[in-house]
Amino acid sequence: MEAPHHQAPANVLKITVNSPEQMGELGRRLAKLLRPGDLVMLTGELGAGKTTLTRGLGEGLGVRGAVTSPTFVIARVHPPLGPGPALVHVDAYRLGGGLDEMEDLDLDVSLPDSVVVVEWGEGKVEELSDDRLHVVIDRAVGDTTDEVREVTLTGLGGRWSDADLASLAA
Repeated sequence: MEAPHHQAPANVLKITVNSPEQMGELGRRLAKLLRPGDLVMLTGELGAGKTTLTRGLGEGLGVRGAVTSPTFVIARVHPPLGPGPALVHVDAYRLGGGLDEMEDLDLDVSLPDSVVVVEWGEGKVEELSDDRLHVVIDRAVGDTTDEVREVTLTGLGGRWSDADLASLAA
């Protein structure tokens, strides 16, 4: 199926992460690329490292509050400690309706002024923005015991077409 012509080609980076520490570091590096209004979708099985990545992101953005999995609250807002954006951490696992339900969450923060990270958001939050960064975390194939993860970052839309994803692999 051919992509519509107006869609910029995706900006893709594949990176191997060898430990939870490196996953957190990836989050801190990613924070430097993010700006208010950005939507980051995280996909990966339980225990893949989504929350570890988001915790690093929160550290990199300099937001308040420990980043933990928002499973039971659906969304948690981490206000900035400095001039940067708030981090809105959403667990869409229980969100059936997608965008409407996101609106219903009545977050006391403006999404355009925040960095929004959504776990389990596939098929639910794409309509929030044409510009989004999709991060897929997979366990290294055939290796179930150790911490190695393959992380694929796909930047979609004009916002990400010229973003320096390669800087994340430093």
